[in-house]
Amino acid sequence: MNAVKGPQESERVARLLENPKRAFQVYMVELDIQVPLAYDPFAEAQDTDAPGAKEYIHVRIQQRNGKKSLTTVQGLKKEYSYEKILKDLKKDFCCNGNVVQDKVLGKIIQLQGDQRKKVSHFLVQTGIAKKDQIKIHGF
Repeated sequence: MNAVKGPQESERVARLLENPKRAFQVYMVELDIQVPLAYDPFAEAQDTDAPGAKEYIHVRIQQRNGKKSLTTVQGLKKEYSYEKILKDLKKDFCCNGNVVQDKVLGKIIQLQGDQRKKVSHFLVQTGIAKKDQIKIHGF
């Protein structure tokens, strides 16, 4: 803020001190504050073409009735053949499953049972995703 410079300025400061609300309003107007531009730490990751660099692969569990549960895999790249991945998952885990088309989320792989750890291990072993690109959700 500016320093007090003369009799006019000192009178003004005295008037402002009588009414603190007014002093706050005046000094807030006089401040020249520059708001820095927002820094996006993920801007570099969005520009790269590395597989799965833009999005995570989400592996979730949904509770059905009783002990029954459903494992969903979402966020795989569109260039992968979901049917072939599903076929290998079903064969390796001895479970049933299908591919569901969602309007917002795209294709989702569904598997019977709690297969979260097995699916993440499978995706890393086959090279579809790196370990840090997989998010496991659920209880």
